[in-house]
Amino acid sequence: MSQLQIRFLGGAREVGRSAIAVKTENTQVLLDYGVMLDRTPGFPMHIPPREVDAIILSHSHLDHSGAIPFFYIHGKKPLYTNKMSAELNQLLISDFIHLSSYYLPFEYLELKSMMKNSKHVDYGVEQTIGDIKFQLLNAGHIPGSAQILIEAEGKKLLYTGDFNTEDTKLLKGAKMKHDDLDAVIIESTYANDEHTERSELEKKFIAETTDIVERGGTVLVPAFGVGRSQEIACVLTAHHFEYPITIDGMIRGANTIMMNHGQFLRDPKLLKDALYSAHWIEGWRDRRKTAKKPGVIISTAGMLKGGPSTFYISKIGKNVHNAVFLVSYQIQGTPGRQLLDKGICVIDGKMRKITAHVGHFDFSSHCGANELKEAVKELHGTPKTYVVHGAERNCELFVKWIKKELGLKAKAPRTGDTFKI
Repeated sequence: MSQLQIRFLGGAREVGRSAIAVKTENTQVLLDYGVMLDRTPGFPMHIPPREVDAIILSHSHLDHSGAIPFFYIHGKKPLYTNKMSAELNQLLISDFIHLSSYYLPFEYLELKSMMKNSKHVDYGVEQTIGDIKFQLLNAGHIPGSAQILIEAEGKKLLYTGDFNTEDTKLLKGAKMKHDDLDAVIIESTYANDEHTERSELEKKFIAETTDIVERGGTVLVPAFGVGRSQEIACVLTAHHFEYPITIDGMIRGANTIMMNHGQFLRDPKLLKDALYSAHWIEGWRDRRKTAKKPGVIISTAGMLKGGPSTFYISKIGKNVHNAVFLVSYQIQGTPGRQLLDKGICVIDGKMRKITAHVGHFDFSSHCGANELKEAVKELHGTPKTYVVHGAERNCELFVKWIKKELGLKAKAPRTGDTFKI
């Protein structure tokens, strides 16, 4: 019997440009093909499009999807994902092309071709590509996110993608009790970090936000347009926050997509209530007025690298009565990380001290260290385990724990490594 082969084209000992080639004797598919979001985009290892039969997408974040249009410059490869992820993917890649077109080998024409060749797959419905069978399963990361379960050459392989086993206000957590697996490829973003218990985190966020607003201040919440913004709106609504909530930036397009596909959400009514009770910005005059009023402003971008959040921080950041609450991980070198570590931010082209209160609330959509360990414990069988999507130290520590505590064969692959299952 032929063996199942996996090759890591990116996302190994790093967070970004996730891409894995899965190959049998007759068929080769890609699991994701993302970009590294740096000053200039970084791409996975090249693979000739003629050698790829199809691409299977775990979710729409650009570090997993951003390089996929490359395969539509001279071809028409089928792209398998669910309808929610397909539409969010179009939204995010369109914005990516708008902001970074100078550095990209593809344009809107390739994005259009990618959408035409998208095949929509619901959770739990088996699909076949050549001699590879696969299913998409809820990953609990962002709306539409999926684990990918592959069966080929008599073997079972699980690719977790980015996943979260904890329920949030927006999504149900991923389930990890799969039948016997021969191999698993698992993320390790927070393999060395614990998350605050979710209910306590929400209470703290609501209490501090309410305190600022009741004293006449404005709270800016820079947030990713897909997932985190909607989660924060749901948290505020679920806790009966009584003060004005404003939504601005690319969030609007993502909101519309999510409301059209409520079956992917934990509580579609909660999101609907959150969005309908919020004020949606209608232009620059509205934006300027909102920045002067007490309340909460949820705006892209989550790391302050662009979007209306950069305008808002220039208006509210110099007032000690206001606050900036960061609600996601801030990558080194980003304006958000500078603000968190040093209390400074670029305003009108100059580095300024931010006197508004700066806080960080870890509303993560990834498993923390404990959840990752429990996820591996729940897997049936004795799968070979490949740890990816994490800083090098996180990958190595998680591999060490898996070997010592569970007795499984585990590796932290490097880009270009190939393994046979």
